[in-house]
Amino acid sequence: MRLSKYFLPILKENPSDAQIASHRLMLRAGMIRQAQSGIYSWLPMGYKVLRKLENIVHDEQIRAGHNPMLMPTIQSADLWRESGRYDDYGKEMLRITDRHGRDMLFGPTNEELITDIFRNSVKSYKDLPMTLYHIQWKFRDEVRPRFGVMRGREFLMKDGYNFDLNKEAAMHSYNRHMVSYLRTYERMGMKAIPMRADSGPIGGEDTHEFLVLADTGESEVFFDRNILDLSLGDKEIDYNNWDECASIFKEWTTPYARTDETHNPELFAKIPDERQMTSRGIEVGQIFYFGTKYSESMNAKVSTPNDGEIPVHMGSHGIGVSRMVGAIIEASHDENGIIWPEAVSPFGVGIVNLKQGDDQADLACENLYKSASLLGIDPLYDDRSERAGAKFASMDLIGLPWRITVGPRGLKNGVVELTCRRTGVSEELPPELAMEKLAKVYSKLV
Repeated sequence: MRLSKYFLPILKENPSDAQIASHRLMLRAGMIRQAQSGIYSWLPMGYKVLRKLENIVHDEQIRAGHNPMLMPTIQSADLWRESGRYDDYGKEMLRITDRHGRDMLFGPTNEELITDIFRNSVKSYKDLPMTLYHIQWKFRDEVRPRFGVMRGREFLMKDGYNFDLNKEAAMHSYNRHMVSYLRTYERMGMKAIPMRADSGPIGGEDTHEFLVLADTGESEVFFDRNILDLSLGDKEIDYNNWDECASIFKEWTTPYARTDETHNPELFAKIPDERQMTSRGIEVGQIFYFGTKYSESMNAKVSTPNDGEIPVHMGSHGIGVSRMVGAIIEASHDENGIIWPEAVSPFGVGIVNLKQGDDQADLACENLYKSASLLGIDPLYDDRSERAGAKFASMDLIGLPWRITVGPRGLKNGVVELTCRRTGVSEELPPELAMEKLAKVYSKLV
């Protein structure tokens, strides 16, 4: 993409109403614009990041054997009355009435709707296990929406639901989701720590939240430092292997890690002092096992050869896709702007022409632009007639992980400057070697 043709409305000053870094930087970098309180339009650069995150979530869900689908945003109130949650959910739920006087709602979550789909379609134990998921916009009428996409009223969410014959099978689904989420966050370039959490209005016996550490996190968290050393890496995982998933689950949940809601000071005190860590965390996902809570109340049963009809065991699993954009920025920025991990960056490399209109510089930039495009690196070419300082400031603000700077002086020596945004380290390389280095970096992404 050529920056002269791209819609990127950068703001020079910090917006006065933006309280945290991600909100300020998303507004300044032209990623979002507020439509009304807690509701945002996603502009081209923000939308591109959002879609990259969504694609990673889809990849890992399908890899784990889960079935993608799409449910509507508007749901019938009758389903929620059937489960008993319609009156319990509170004022966060946006309740509406259609022209025929039927009570409807803008879905904050989908347990009731997916249970209704399941009970009308699945009757035999032979069809289990089954996991269905979708990525859909949600609405929760926050009393005080703030912090941009971190605490908005409208947000993009991945919701997954498993249906199993018994608790043992459902806990394998729980472990499988834990592993798939760990892999998802690692692919996004982030460390999200699973922590024992409270189930809240969704209910259930077992639940873990995934939190990204950041100074502006809304939750206080307590954890054993050893958990920071854990990683799935390039490990190939057999999601059908119960023992393997259980082993990874145990590895990641044995070190103490809890939110302030479930913190146990006595257990925490047993950890050696040098490993006791406290921080702030941003919730970016949560998994639940809630047994037969919904299947019993909504009559979601399957027939079995020995026990007749029995209610299925269920769990739900969510990832805040739009919230994740803000969380990544909170955990990865500096005073100059965003620092994107390569896997989710809106563009792979920024090309800066220091002397637009110079024949040599223009030709070199065009060649780099074509080479990067052919290699699938997705370049953003700053071909504007702006001062070098303004171009560098724009690139730092939008946070592309790599920048290639092209100028007449370097070209006389046969080199361009390749700069890593995260480290700030620059090196002069012949153009072909700069592209070769970038190709190696991006070839390592899953």
